[in-house]
Amino acid sequence: MKILVCITHVPDTTAKISFTDNNTKLNKAGVQYIIGPYDDYALARAVELKEAQGGTVTVVNVGEADTEPTIRKALAIGADDAIRVNAYPSDAFFVATQIAEIARKNNYDLILMGRESIDFNGGQVHGMVGELLGLPSVSPVMQLDVTGNTAKVAREIEGGKEHLEVKLPFVAGCQEPIAEWKIPNMRGIMSARTKPLQVIPPVAVEEHTTVKQFELPPAKGSVKMIPADKAEELISLLRNQAKVL
Repeated sequence: MKILVCITHVPDTTAKISFTDNNTKLNKAGVQYIIGPYDDYALARAVELKEAQGGTVTVVNVGEADTEPTIRKALAIGADDAIRVNAYPSDAFFVATQIAEIARKNNYDLILMGRESIDFNGGQVHGMVGELLGLPSVSPVMQLDVTGNTAKVAREIEGGKEHLEVKLPFVAGCQEPIAEWKIPNMRGIMSARTKPLQVIPPVAVEEHTTVKQFELPPAKGSVKMIPADKAEELISLLRNQAKVL
């Protein structure tokens, strides 16, 4: 089985974020980057499937040279090789087009990725890749089992789960609990240094969106403590200040 796992290079969830160039670009200074957490689940499940059924796992990232440590971590976790599209991931359609072009040339049986990246939280790429390739796209996938050329999938829907059977190939946007995150061991870290990492140019794509401005959410205010015997004051504050009643 040939599996393609699409990974993002995103700021750690504990990083303090600021912007530069009139709030149009992320300030990368001092920011620690990680594999997108949802992509981590996709990668972990891909490695499990490879270990159980054989085959290969390729990771792909659309990003500039600074993403390579993140890619090497994915190789250390268990991917066999990697592709980096040498371009800034300007928007979801641009990224989806690059992934679809690679998938089209290499005939993967499964294309896995996180349900969304945690920087832009768009949740669009898996659907766009499926559309560009003419393949089914399922998200958010919580369970994935493959037998032959058929996958059994459970995905989250409002109020419960939906169980589906899907013929390979298809695209899946993954989330927990599809697999347990994997931590690279020393052997994996050492072997990752010599695994193939191919850098390719992007295909030309018309720009559909541009960033006008980023802004941080308002700072959280101080906590106001209300004595338990002053329920009327609490109700007044919730109604008139917080405006939640």
